[in-house]
Amino acid sequence: MRTSAGRTARVWFITGAGRGLGRAFAEAALAAGDLVAVAARRTGPLEELAAAHPGRVLPLGLDVTDRGAVFAAVAEAVDHFGRLDIVVNNAGMLSMGMVEEFDEAAARAQLDVNFFGALWVSQAVMPTLRAQGSGHLVQISSIAALGGFPSTGLYSASKFALEGLSEALAGEAAGFGVKVSMVQPGGYWTDLYTAMHSTDTLPVYDPLRAELAKQFAEGSVDSDPKLAAEALLALVDSEEPPLRLLLGSMVYDLAFDIARGRMETWAAWEKVSRAAEHAVPAPGTTVEPAADGDRPGGR
Repeated sequence: MRTSAGRTARVWFITGAGRGLGRAFAEAALAAGDLVAVAARRTGPLEELAAAHPGRVLPLGLDVTDRGAVFAAVAEAVDHFGRLDIVVNNAGMLSMGMVEEFDEAAARAQLDVNFFGALWVSQAVMPTLRAQGSGHLVQISSIAALGGFPSTGLYSASKFALEGLSEALAGEAAGFGVKVSMVQPGGYWTDLYTAMHSTDTLPVYDPLRAELAKQFAEGSVDSDPKLAAEALLALVDSEEPPLRLLLGSMVYDLAFDIARGRMETWAAWEKVSRAAEHAVPAPGTTVEPAADGDRPGGR
């Protein structure tokens, strides 16, 4: 199948495609003339998308925390379309609460979706992408991967973990012609916040929570998800896509502020850092004394 621009239609696999950014990504891909396998827990919105684009959309019910189901969904998409070109790990959830307030179930649920779900998809698609010698895996990360912020500690942990995984995967996949990118969005008008999970609160954090609410009300910038979709298309259309892409002026400025702050701290503590390293023989080894002729000034 060829697009109106005359190029061969690409095949996308997008998780969390029923709403928010995932839905905007799918619609942008379809508008570009491509084919899309869309996956989400609730299939109703996916069926509507498929009905609006006959023969070009494969709707897949999928819980990304189920590794076996992920592999089966990817296999179905490859069997249906014959290949995969762009994979977007977009499925995610937000759990809000101070680190001390999380119980084990809530902490594991956050990591299960945002980190392990993306890991399972990455593992499932790599054999196909490797065999093709091409493909682009896009991990939807977050502003929260730039730094940890009060009340989003577990969310940040999931995105930090995703980025560490993805940077390693990029190095592993490059030799097979497979590209990996991480997209770090700022705020968009999705239901991430309305559908978020909140922990039971400890009163001792109420003053901090009130200050955070004030900061959020004064400084939040939220955009139309279509702008993120336009940026994603620019990313996947690039011959040399970056490993990381910031979305939004606020995120862009914050990234530089965080990087500068870290560099200033590292520089201030340089003496201590360098003093913590000095090569010594491995424990338990015996070092033979140097012969006279080997010593400085020896004869």
